[in-house]
Amino acid sequence: MATLMVDFITSLDGYGAAEGWPGWWGMESAEYLGWLGEQPEHTVLMGATTYRLMAQFAASGEEGVDQALTPLSKVVFSSTLTEPLEWANTRLVTGDAVEAVRAMKEDSRIEMRTLGSVSLCRSLIKAELVDRFQVVVFPVITGATGQDRIYDGYPDIRLDLVESRTFEGGLQLLEYVPTVLDGPLGTTGAAS
Repeated sequence: MATLMVDFITSLDGYGAAEGWPGWWGMESAEYLGWLGEQPEHTVLMGATTYRLMAQFAASGEEGVDQALTPLSKVVFSSTLTEPLEWANTRLVTGDAVEAVRAMKEDSRIEMRTLGSVSLCRSLIKAELVDRFQVVVFPVITGATGQDRIYDGYPDIRLDLVESRTFEGGLQLLEYVPTVLDGPLGTTGAAS
């Protein structure tokens, strides 16, 4: 059975992007980009908005995106995109994402990871399909320009830390095992 990791990059205040800021908030380091390139083979899961953005980055030769992501198998969940998709190694799924991912987990042994895709990740977390939750926190607050608040609409979740790392420039990698809660910790029946 395949494992599923939700994988986000965020500002300290929980935004996935910010208007006027470059990718990675202009703070990607050689160490971080090198680490990205060393990740084991996995299937990338994303929604239409993330696909459009990342395919554009890959087509323009954006450092780190084309080399790291183009060779990987990618699955896009969308009711608005149509085939053929231009980004190499990308498959379109137009049906229910939760059911498709549940089947993919059962049928594959290759790890799956999300890329951006806030609403897709929220659905997968709520369905309790996520085995790991990884976030790289960039040392910037984008309160005035931030877009895509990541955690709005999420259920309550307990996160058990299993790995951490600091990259040059102060980027923090935090990896957790998530447990969706029925209520606040300490209340009866909190873990689902």
